[in-house]
Amino acid sequence: MVRRLVAGVDTSTQSCKVRVTDAETGDLVRFGQAKHPNGTSINPACWWNAFQEAAQHAGGLDDVAALAVGGQQHGMVVLDKHGNVIRDAMLWNDVNSAPQAAALIEKMGAAPARNGEPEDTTTRGKQRWVKTVGSSPVASYTLTKVAWVAENEPENAKKIAAICLPHDWLSWRIAGYGPVAEDEDAHLKALFTDRSDASGTIYYDAASNEYHRDLIAMVLEAAEGAETAEAHADAIMLPTVLGPHQAASVKADPAIAGKDVEGGCILAPGGGDNAMASLGLGMSVGDVFVSLGTSGVAAAISEKPTYDLAGAVSGFADCTGHYLPLACTINGSRIIDAGRAALGVDYDELAKLAFASKPGADGITLVPYFNGERTPNRPDATATLSGLTLANTTRENLARAFVEGLLCSQRDCLEIIRSLGAQIKRILLIGGGAKSEAIRTLAPSIFGMDVTRPVTDEYVAIGAARQAAWVLSGKTEPPAWQLNIDGMETGEPTEAVYRAYTKARG
Repeated sequence: MVRRLVAGVDTSTQSCKVRVTDAETGDLVRFGQAKHPNGTSINPACWWNAFQEAAQHAGGLDDVAALAVGGQQHGMVVLDKHGNVIRDAMLWNDVNSAPQAAALIEKMGAAPARNGEPEDTTTRGKQRWVKTVGSSPVASYTLTKVAWVAENEPENAKKIAAICLPHDWLSWRIAGYGPVAEDEDAHLKALFTDRSDASGTIYYDAASNEYHRDLIAMVLEAAEGAETAEAHADAIMLPTVLGPHQAASVKADPAIAGKDVEGGCILAPGGGDNAMASLGLGMSVGDVFVSLGTSGVAAAISEKPTYDLAGAVSGFADCTGHYLPLACTINGSRIIDAGRAALGVDYDELAKLAFASKPGADGITLVPYFNGERTPNRPDATATLSGLTLANTTRENLARAFVEGLLCSQRDCLEIIRSLGAQIKRILLIGGGAKSEAIRTLAPSIFGMDVTRPVTDEYVAIGAARQAAWVLSGKTEPPAWQLNIDGMETGEPTEAVYRAYTKARG
């Protein structure tokens, strides 16, 4: 039997990774990566160059039968009618559009309250956004960035012929498309995406599988007036939203991938990074991952869409036809770094100190909002240590308080997701923070249930490869690839610790 190969591409903020994988088993065959430049506004050409370099490092893609791209979410790529990138892509972490996000909430809430809606305009606006597209505007989302361009670069806004996301654009380039001459067709209709990434734009509703072009028209008004904006929004090419295992109508350019494969290389829908990671982890309904990196992310697989009228949870879609309610904290594993720096210890020493203390750190509680916070939404907050006395102010208790503070902040995310109806039967702990012995040991006690630790791996790229294999197979379910587990953490629940935390944070 001839082995069939697929490729999973992870075009993240930091780098591009290409994973060539056995389609049947999921085993790694080859791997390559290349860096992206730093910044929050990036020329997409850098992504294309990095992909080519990573593919070369992975031994080329001539023998690959299917390919999928997982990408950083929300980033805005705008193209003119000739397929040229109009301006640098504004990435998810570009906060310039924060004023536009706030203004969109106010605009949505401007109409008088009806049917028991809140009297407060801001609260009413958030609720209406959530009911319309599943999430309330923050600076991360694509539409807020289009609004920024319309207000600050109106001439660029008027040129927009297509709006897409990083993974959409890279998939389109892999299909062989790009800028064309004045009299040529740029084939913008060939752009495609998936539910997960489209759901992070806030002009797409995953529940109805519909784009809301009226929302795009609303933000373009600043550049060209209401009537022209409406006609313009109707004309803008938005990527076709493919089903979870639906092949794109175009294949990879043979010069890029699939040259040696009969019939060429199929292109799968791709997806947003968090949804791809969940696919790479083999998550199903009832599973949630807690990812501890620079930020903290908790995301669950849910059968039904979730609507958090407070706006704390993003109502994203996943890559399987389900939904991915997601809560994010600004402060993640850097909380531990702050604790290490304050105590002058390394990770192992911090763990030893924390273990020498007792649950609750003898009454000390850290609320770790060092850089403000997103969940809960307190952008101007700072961290607080409470409960200090002369007797309990020890290195051991302080170390414990830092670890418990981080885990309690993630417990907040889990509880919000659970309150919206999502089941939580299994917790998967991933990210750099999961390497900390203190975090992984105390996590089950704070979370109130056992914690599974998959081995450290490139789960976005694995998820993309798994999706590619799924599309290639023609089956209704994705291939059952084995998830390698590094360990299972258990511990006695310490609910009193979380109760003290909730009291301290208010």
